[in-house]
Amino acid sequence: MGLLLSSSIWFAYLLISWATLKIYTTRLRSNNIRRRADLLRKLRRTGKEQIIGFFHPYCNAGGGGERVLWTAIAATQRNEPNIVSVIYSGDVDASKEEILGKVKSRFAIDLDPSRLEFVFLENRRYVEDSSWPYFTLLGQSLGSMYLAWEAMTKLIPDLYIDTMGYAFTFQIVGLIAQVPVGAYVHYPTISTEMLARVKSRKRGHTNADRISSSAILSRAKLLYYRVFMYYYALSLRKACFLMVNSSWTKGHIDAILKHNDPLIDLLHYSSLPLLLMFSFGASIQRQTPSSAQIVYPPCDTREMVSFALNGREKVILSVAQFRPEKDHAAQLRSFEKLCSVHPQYKGSTIKLVLVGGCRNEGDEARILSLRALAKELDIQDQVEFVVNAPYPVMLSWLSKAHVGLSTMVDEHFGINVVEFMAAGVIPVTHASGGPLNDIVVPYNGKPTGYHATDAAGFADAIHRVFSLSPEDELSLRSRARAWAVQRFSEDEFERGWNESGWKIWIKSR
Repeated sequence: MGLLLSSSIWFAYLLISWATLKIYTTRLRSNNIRRRADLLRKLRRTGKEQIIGFFHPYCNAGGGGERVLWTAIAATQRNEPNIVSVIYSGDVDASKEEILGKVKSRFAIDLDPSRLEFVFLENRRYVEDSSWPYFTLLGQSLGSMYLAWEAMTKLIPDLYIDTMGYAFTFQIVGLIAQVPVGAYVHYPTISTEMLARVKSRKRGHTNADRISSSAILSRAKLLYYRVFMYYYALSLRKACFLMVNSSWTKGHIDAILKHNDPLIDLLHYSSLPLLLMFSFGASIQRQTPSSAQIVYPPCDTREMVSFALNGREKVILSVAQFRPEKDHAAQLRSFEKLCSVHPQYKGSTIKLVLVGGCRNEGDEARILSLRALAKELDIQDQVEFVVNAPYPVMLSWLSKAHVGLSTMVDEHFGINVVEFMAAGVIPVTHASGGPLNDIVVPYNGKPTGYHATDAAGFADAIHRVFSLSPEDELSLRSRARAWAVQRFSEDEFERGWNESGWKIWIKSR
């Protein structure tokens, strides 16, 4: 009797939930007809255009991910005259004109303002890591779902494409908007390597000392990661198409698409709310991608290839946003090691220049700590910070730098490294991720740069570059440039973007 009553309660809950959701989504899509008409009228379009919604809350950040976004939109504008692009942005402190002005200044990309619009989101703070000091992955993912709900209440597109890595938004878009979803993935939110790092209790950027040093905390975190990985995989499977930026990212995403965890599977199917959200969230989906397609990010090599390959200054250049994973501290320590192992560099004209974007207060605090570290290491007189530099200033540094330094572990791709090579700057990168597997690879059987894993290795590699004969140096710069221009141009990206499969889903509606 008790079992029958319990089953009846669950059935009633399911029926009420389904009916409430049905009423809400029907009303939302009905109101969207007016919002859509208002948007197209504002842009002075015919009203027959289709709309692609790009979910990119930090579209004004000016980094490599933003270059992908704007190049994709520019390619869409050139090739698809009947498509309007809408960017879901959290940059509420900037106007449309200001953002497009920065796109032109930073990336030299001209966009037609009559064929794109911004939907500004007020709750971006919920996807910032500072809002979630604990359970950051879970908090940011739940925050992205809330942000996606805000986006869909303001405008439902014909096709939704996430270009920042918020796969959990697929559940909300599929559930309430019922439109196809796809993604360009720069970096997996969680990976099997992260699980392995916690399981082995290895300290790292995503596994702090207090966790790795405790067996109990490590087991608890491993369970948390397993649950998160399970639902991340379910979310990725909601996509109609998936693009990735490198073979490293593809390997991880393909593995996640096939990921299964019997224990979490049992817990999932015994929880009705989770079953409702994550099993029926994207009813529009017609197929699950079995694998992701590599579409290498674009690098505007046209101006960089004009830079002279000789006569370079003794500048070690870093071009990266001041985010924690970029590990600028490792660059400072590598430079200090270079000066201590090779005293001829200490007090010389050689300097380390850190060019990068600063997004928020967290980045500002990070820059202050890096300045303090440079002083602590007694290299402050040979280190220069160039913050939020416009595109021409960055190009100026690329035109005269000798060495390009990138120390991020498991960099998903590394547009900055491609820019080094196209500009004739010899790259020295971490031996992992995209720089190892896709970018700084042999060309015609000969090296195009150097790899390292620690401060001593980076210092040694930089010293080797400075010790090259003029002939070997010129040959290395030439090979690196030829490979970058051949493989990572905007034309190559546009070809991959157009062949990625998204057109099937926008034209099928």
